[in-house]
Amino acid sequence: MVPAFLRQVPLFRKFDEAQLEALAGAVVERRFAKGELIILAEAEGDALFVIEQGQVKVGLIHEDGREVILSFLGPGEVFGELSLLDGKPRSATVTANAPTQLSMLRRGDFLRLLAEMPQIAVALLEELAARLRRTDQQLEGLALFNVASRLAKTLLRLALERGVEVPEGYALETPPTHQQLANMTGSTRETVSRVLKQLESQGYIARREGQILILRDEG
Repeated sequence: MVPAFLRQVPLFRKFDEAQLEALAGAVVERRFAKGELIILAEAEGDALFVIEQGQVKVGLIHEDGREVILSFLGPGEVFGELSLLDGKPRSATVTANAPTQLSMLRRGDFLRLLAEMPQIAVALLEELAARLRRTDQQLEGLALFNVASRLAKTLLRLALERGVEVPEGYALETPPTHQQLANMTGSTRETVSRVLKQLESQGYIARREGQILILRDEG
């Protein structure tokens, strides 16, 4: 029987029922507690992960302990695909940002499915291209914009990717912490707190009950 969530994964959207059944027979379910390490950068990797429930944080840890957060991924998204394709060590560290349930596909099973279902290669290329664009935009923002601009762009991107549309605009129901936003924008927690207050006083965002609202421009 095909798990319902697999039908909703963009990577497998072109699969027919028989192909989905073959995929379901190859995946192994894994669960991780919040804060638990899933993938360590530079470690050997032989599996692709599909997020069924929860959220993961993808980042890089510098030798001095500083963290750069590349992205947050949620249900239906995949990670670990690069090592599946080239067999090289992991390129980033992935940690559960909430209690998370994953479906894991080993490299051998993936290559077998790839031979049988070539459309998965096209879907993977589309996914990799989208991530490359997001990374390019993030690097451009770090190089060209001040902290306020970088933070505003990051909040807007998160709102469009993960926000819930509400009458006032978009709501981030589980927004990143101030430290996580700092790690995403190349700033500090104190600076992020100050800029968030500025954005709120200027009417760009509102904060309530643990949410961040990105307000519509009524002009």
